Amino acid sequence: MICDYQTNKVYLAKGLVHYLQVFKNLLYALITERISFCLPARTTSKKHVWLRDYMPIQLSGNSYLRYDYRPDYLKGYEEYIPDYKAIDKDLNLDCICTDIVLDGGNVIKCGHKVIMTDKVLMENHTRYKKNELLATLERLFDAEVVLIPWDRYDVYGHADGMVRYIEGNRVLLNNYADFDPNLRKCLLDALTPHFEVEELHYGHRPQSKYSWAYINFLQTENCIFVPGLGIKEDCLAMEQIKEFYPQHNVIMIDGCRSLVRDGGALNCCSWNVLS
Repeated sequence: MICDYQTNKVYLAKGLVHYLQVFKNLLYALITERISFCLPARTTSKKHVWLRDYMPIQLSGNSYLRYDYRPDYLKGYEEYIPDYKAIDKDLNLDCICTDIVLDGGNVIKCGHKVIMTDKVLMENHTRYKKNELLATLERLFDAEVVLIPWDRYDVYGHADGMVRYIEGNRVLLNNYADFDPNLRKCLLDALTPHFEVEELHYGHRPQSKYSWAYINFLQTENCIFVPGLGIKEDCLAMEQIKEFYPQHNVIMIDGCRSLVRDGGALNCCSWNVLS
């Protein structure tokens, strides 16, 4: 399975232009770092900016997993779901198809393991029993699936705002120690049998309600692009992410507050692959 640290090409929805400062700053950073990027067709609407969630999951260099993108939080708001199968065809992607309901933001690829929130069980309970679902996912991913509890304050149920892969058996947990010690304990209980867990931590109170977004960074082979929110946690987040990812050039993308206010950050609005 292709992990983020192996990727060298970034896709952005054309609709990201509706967040003009993010769009300009991120494109400038990608060009400066000589990272190839693409703006696929059929993504011009602001409603389709969250590319991560509906694009397929890269399994190997030329193989992708196409899942059923039909999340419960978009019931009645189907205009937010683009013609993603047509986008797959536009990009000539070779996809293995499954009827499992899934969001790309709920798939954290960690070498031979995949972290997902247990919301995936709820979204597929009418089609699959738990053991059948997990066995099918593990066969498709060719990786062990590690379930973590869904943060119920996040209606989307995505793992990419909770935990990210570092390397080896190490993962980075968001700063739950600062604001939700009970959920932190549940997350550690789920993760520590499989991983060595590092944690973000900002310490001071009160903290911005947007500080969750730093872990939703965009990672490529040599770079990590961290959302800049214009708040005091910006510097603390940069310092810690640089420490946990010393092999990467860590770059802050200023002006992301409006994007985060609408529910996502840089991992959410991008899709990165090994080309």
